[in-house]
Amino acid sequence: MSEAVAPLEIRDAALHRRGRELWSGLTLTAAPGELVAVLGPSGSGKTTLLRAILGLDRLSAGQITALGEPVRRPGNRGIGYIPQQRPLPPDTALRGRDLVALGVDGHRFGLPFYRRGDRARVDELVAAVGAEAFADRPVGQLSGGEQQRLRAGQALADDPRLLLCDEPLTSLDLANQQAVVRLIDRHRRETGAAVLLVTHDINPVLGLVDRILYLASGRFTLGTPDEVLNSRVLTDLYGAPVFVLRAGDRLVVVGAPDAEASHHHHDDGEHA
Repeated sequence: MSEAVAPLEIRDAALHRRGRELWSGLTLTAAPGELVAVLGPSGSGKTTLLRAILGLDRLSAGQITALGEPVRRPGNRGIGYIPQQRPLPPDTALRGRDLVALGVDGHRFGLPFYRRGDRARVDELVAAVGAEAFADRPVGQLSGGEQQRLRAGQALADDPRLLLCDEPLTSLDLANQQAVVRLIDRHRRETGAAVLLVTHDINPVLGLVDRILYLASGRFTLGTPDEVLNSRVLTDLYGAPVFVLRAGDRLVVVGAPDAEASHHHHDDGEHA
């Protein structure tokens, strides 16, 4: 990909679901190395936006260009994807390193032996996510945080130039949150990848975020954290009084139902 090509361009995009407009007129260009956090209440279309970039959902209007190509169908190996943390069944017949190996070369997965280069790449990724201690254990027996570290390794296997993260830190303890955040940040700094990260809790990534896309009430606002996360802007976005409070080095949004920036317990995957 040429350095002149933005990893992600969204132009005048609109998205409707079941007769309701989630948002319209959305234009966003993510630059190489930029981290854009996506915030908003359940049902605002955060997960659906990622699905549209992946080619899984169609826009109602507008266009998305990823890595210089219009998004038409899923399968672009230049796009990495870390999904929401959902525990795998306890009897899942994969080792931890096998989950990572799916990202290295999914179409050969299942053969009894990896090629030497594949094995070395899997070992490298396992080490990068700090999974050496549990990489050979059945993945269904691992904790949610351990599984999510492995999913991150899988997503980074092809050195993606665009990384989409859908609530990657939900339900993780602080140590695993920090490990996943460090991994994402290191990848974008070393490769120049753009990152779009959906989160209900901005605080773990606040110091790394370049811009915030905040979706709410069928509208959106886009800007730096200081431009977006303030009482005036969010009050206007919601059409109701919203207050942004600072508690130490954390931000808390008060007054916006189902939209706390500091903590959140729902996802919009099934509702968007």
